[in-house]
Amino acid sequence: MQPIRTFNVTPALPSRLEPLRRLAYNLHWDWNADTKDLFRRLDRDLWESSRHNPVLMLGTISQARLQEVAEDEGFIAQMERAVQQLDDYHHRLTWYHKTRKLVKGSSVIGNGEEETAPTTNNALPNSQKECYAYFSMEFGLADCIPVYSGGLGVLAGDHLKSASDLGLPLVGMGLLYQQGYFSQFLNADGWQNEHYPINDFYNMPLQLERHPDGSEIRIEVNYPGRKVYARIWRVQVGTVPLYLLDTNIEANASQYDHDITDQLYGGDIDMRIHQEIMLGIGGVLALKALGLNPTAYHMNEGHAAFLALERIRILMQENGLGYQAAKQVVTASSIFTTHTPVPAGIDLFPPDKVLYYLGYYADIFGLRREEFLALGRENTGDLAAPFSMAILAIKMASFVNGVAKLHGVVARSMFHRLWQGLPLEEVPITSITNGVHARSCTSPVMQGLYDRYLGPRWQHAPTDDPLWDKMNSMPDEELWRYHERCRAELVVFVRERMAKKLRERGASPAEVAAAAEFLDPGVFTIGFARRFATYKRATLWMRDVERIKRILGNKHRKVQFVIAGKAHPMDIPGKELIRDINHFIREQGLGRQIVFIPDYDLHVARLMVAGCDVWLNTPRRPREASGTSGMKASMNGLLNLSVLDGWWDEADYVRTGWPIGHGEDYQDTNYQDNVEANALYELLEQEVVPLFYDRDSEGIPRAWVKKMKDAIRLNCPHFNTARMVRDYAWRAYFPASDRFSNLSSSNFAPAKDLAHWKTKLFDNWYNIKIANVDVSNGPEVQVNQNIGVKARIHLAGLSPDDVQVELYTGEVNADGNIVNPKSSVMEFQGKDHEHACIYTGDIIYNASGLQGMSLRVLPKHENLSNPYELGLISWA
Repeated sequence: MQPIRTFNVTPALPSRLEPLRRLAYNLHWDWNADTKDLFRRLDRDLWESSRHNPVLMLGTISQARLQEVAEDEGFIAQMERAVQQLDDYHHRLTWYHKTRKLVKGSSVIGNGEEETAPTTNNALPNSQKECYAYFSMEFGLADCIPVYSGGLGVLAGDHLKSASDLGLPLVGMGLLYQQGYFSQFLNADGWQNEHYPINDFYNMPLQLERHPDGSEIRIEVNYPGRKVYARIWRVQVGTVPLYLLDTNIEANASQYDHDITDQLYGGDIDMRIHQEIMLGIGGVLALKALGLNPTAYHMNEGHAAFLALERIRILMQENGLGYQAAKQVVTASSIFTTHTPVPAGIDLFPPDKVLYYLGYYADIFGLRREEFLALGRENTGDLAAPFSMAILAIKMASFVNGVAKLHGVVARSMFHRLWQGLPLEEVPITSITNGVHARSCTSPVMQGLYDRYLGPRWQHAPTDDPLWDKMNSMPDEELWRYHERCRAELVVFVRERMAKKLRERGASPAEVAAAAEFLDPGVFTIGFARRFATYKRATLWMRDVERIKRILGNKHRKVQFVIAGKAHPMDIPGKELIRDINHFIREQGLGRQIVFIPDYDLHVARLMVAGCDVWLNTPRRPREASGTSGMKASMNGLLNLSVLDGWWDEADYVRTGWPIGHGEDYQDTNYQDNVEANALYELLEQEVVPLFYDRDSEGIPRAWVKKMKDAIRLNCPHFNTARMVRDYAWRAYFPASDRFSNLSSSNFAPAKDLAHWKTKLFDNWYNIKIANVDVSNGPEVQVNQNIGVKARIHLAGLSPDDVQVELYTGEVNADGNIVNPKSSVMEFQGKDHEHACIYTGDIIYNASGLQGMSLRVLPKHENLSNPYELGLISWA
């Protein structure tokens, strides 16, 4: 029977406890240990059974218990402290408010290198009008909001948390999934099965966005032959609002439309394009409906790339711009972060499907069908090529980055052909190495220790802060005992979780009872937890069964494994890896030493990265874009044992752990697996396990603890979203926002001028002729000898102000190519009698050997984000 009316019933709190409601609806509690402890104190069992959901707790806890704590002066005092902490958090002077007032050209640190605060045409726009919109398909914020699948989502959640800590005017945009990602359970054979629990939005830390009259704010998104409606929920993440779209409402007539926001990464290719239209296009409309006017848009992966189309439409139809001018504004203010190290990870849609769902944009833009499809194609002349969301995002962004230095190299290689004629190392795809949110992933036990010895600023202190020198004053005994406590907490949790899962599976009483003896709180513990994709090689440690059994069977130096992770429901090879591990455990009788924890989530992850001793990671290099679980482990003092891929390739892997191999690349993957498995066994046998068990008279492994301190001191400040978001602010948000402010000034006159200039440039570029290049010296020159160069260039219909002419020099390798190049700008000297432009410059070689020189012409305009933006380059 359907109801004729519904009511949203909220918890009835004694007036004295009303502040609990405010605390519950701001996710600041997730990274504030005192507030989290307050809700745990309210009802420990209910806190655990509710998946650490304070809103659900307040709605289900007994009125008798509420009345009891309302009269508990100790509880009230703790609650008032928590409220005061939240108030102080909202009213502090933040990094953003201090930093955005810096003069142009100030030196800052970014991504491990010295950066320069971007020089902009309008130095500092009104900071109150700035707004950065961060779009992501998933957000991992807390385990009671299960709308994430793994690292991409958790990274997005940590991004919002650090943006809040730093005071950035950022908003998040995503989808609110009714079923979210699946809950994992294993059958008796160890095979993964999926269950999709229904999310009860009214009992989660979510609030509907409403008009002043109380009605829901809704948007409508065009789909073929119909409109789909969505309402907007808000998650308050400190000072940052995250808006999530929900299509499961009565305004949508069909069940299919209700299900657009049903499952994360669920359904077929049609459902995927439905979701990405809702995220990108619906997200832009939602921000508009909320009265927000972002000055920069950040696409976290290509899922949200359709937002560029809707932004262009709005600028054309509501601001009167032409297509090219609107495109300049959108591109100048858009940022794209790719997390994908392989082409197979990119969303591709058939051309006919893109035209069916989005062809009306081509009509609005005045583009032919193939011109419109070219926006998502690498080779615009390949009329059969699919439409790539990553290519669309790259073409519609002025700042593109990978998520680790090595991933930046991989991404430049993947997308190099978008910039024909440009040397690989100059492809304008940079990198900003990922980080993790320190307070979210560091155990409360360790946070208390750091607060005491380092001070409360440790969570966002940069690498050069003297604060980190205080690690030396932290007593070894104290750090070790605190870590042992974390390991013991992990073991207790594993035993309880496994007993519960075994009972749910219908296991025998003997199997359930055996769970009470799983693991040993005093034994060396290796952790492995991540998505079970085949390239991550979750079973590499099992490659030589007899050898790993010898390592595990050493009675004097015991070793145990804690393993967790999910495979995508459609990834059969990934599921087979999970089954293989569980078969290995059972067949080898290692149930007490190796445990696979079902239903990996944020809560399990946080216990593991605090309670293990070593974090194992064995991807097939260079397939790991970044990886963040190892960073979280370092935050807690764990040592990493990993292949040199992703973030670990740029860490101090000698002082803070051990590298498996030395970054070699192999063509034969079977051979690679053998080599790296043997390297892993060698490290465990010869270095890792002996170092852990090398104890002094007080039972402290001094050398091990020294590496723990190095892991905290060296990795915590750098592989941290505080540093990461500062990098995005300096290198992406500030410049993009300033470009938007500049191009939209004077009724978008600069954007119109830029569009006109680009049209002129394309019309004339291919008529440029480099007539001749004269060099003052012969082929034999000496080190540090000045060499004069003069060039005559016919610029066709362009002027010298439209181009930049550069000398390009460097050593010549065995293939005859210039490597390790340097470029220098030549000076325009005027025109000769044939109207050719004369350019001169000097070069000096400071090394002997075979050196080379070339000359190139690049576009130049004050409103270009970089000279390679257009993909135009002419070489001598």
